[in-house]
Amino acid sequence: MKRLELRKGGVGNGVVKRYSEAFKLQVVREYEAGEYENLAGVRRKYGITGAGTVERWLKRYGKAHLMKKVIRVESPGEGDRLKELEREVKRLKEALGEAHLDLLLEKEYVRIACRRAGVEDVEEFKKKHGGKPSPGC
Repeated sequence: MKRLELRKGGVGNGVVKRYSEAFKLQVVREYEAGEYENLAGVRRKYGITGAGTVERWLKRYGKAHLMKKVIRVESPGEGDRLKELEREVKRLKEALGEAHLDLLLEKEYVRIACRRAGVEDVEEFKKKHGGKPSPGC
């Protein structure tokens, strides 16, 4: 876990820091283990001045990038089966919608027929006759 500092000659006279692979891996492991609240804490502890340095290490050496990906493993026929099931769901939804419309129409027909037969309370009529069709209604 070495940190090598090289002095640049010339215009900025800045310091270039080179970090060993072991040091980078240690920093990444500590961060991923939850030892720090944020990246600034890691940079402060180790004196890393580059704002994107630790982020690059995390992308390169970290495991977090694996957690964001969804990998789907399926057998050769599963994709076809999935599409078939999706078509079946669509067909069943349409059938359910049609059945619902049929039920609404039937209720309205009963209400109209009862009104023409002089029956005022449709619900009472249904209870009295047990939902069986009557000659007048």
